[in-house]
Amino acid sequence: MSELLSCVEVGPSPEEVAEGSVIWLHGLGASGHDFEPVVPHLGLPKTRFIFPHAPQRPVTINMGMVMPAWYDILSMAGSDGIREPIEHVRSSQAQVEALIRRECDRGTPPERIVVAGFSQGGAIANWVGLRYPDRLAGIMVLSAYELFPDTLAEEASPANAKTPMLFCHGSLDPMVKMAWGREGYERRVGEDRLVAWHDWPMGHQVCLEEIEVIGAWLRERLSA
Repeated sequence: MSELLSCVEVGPSPEEVAEGSVIWLHGLGASGHDFEPVVPHLGLPKTRFIFPHAPQRPVTINMGMVMPAWYDILSMAGSDGIREPIEHVRSSQAQVEALIRRECDRGTPPERIVVAGFSQGGAIANWVGLRYPDRLAGIMVLSAYELFPDTLAEEASPANAKTPMLFCHGSLDPMVKMAWGREGYERRVGEDRLVAWHDWPMGHQVCLEEIEVIGAWLRERLSA
């Protein structure tokens, strides 16, 4: 059993039953506060937003500096050349799944829970959502890529085989190239699920138009 991550929470209190929950993972070196200011613009006052803080660990590509990271990154050679320790990925998976179970214990069923993330966080959200054993409301992948795609065939959850997904990316992203994000999206296009792609002429960031798309997509998944 993984120890629960420290989180920033916005919305209904833990004692209240939320209409839905969004577990939103930040990017490398950021914190759970990173996307907290976005919540008032999403139009979901009865949804609980959970922004966990990633564990602190050394990151190889950043000269071994210790920082919040869902996993170490050993190199950035390309979508199939990005090398991450899979044990870090599976550890983060367990920590996010523990947060999902806590929301269920609070009275929000998994089919009312969205897993979301930006960059590293988006890669973990994608990983967790496609493997979680119970049906989720949606999976949101922002400026991210798919981790270890060759493992999915054996690990994919039938319960989430049709779960709606949203992919967003900056076409000028110099850190996580848009082509890497498109590869993950294209793998899902052939599946019988609602899957959407949006991109904007921006770098490794989020823009106002993207927040509007995210809000509309989340309302479709979680509005009562």
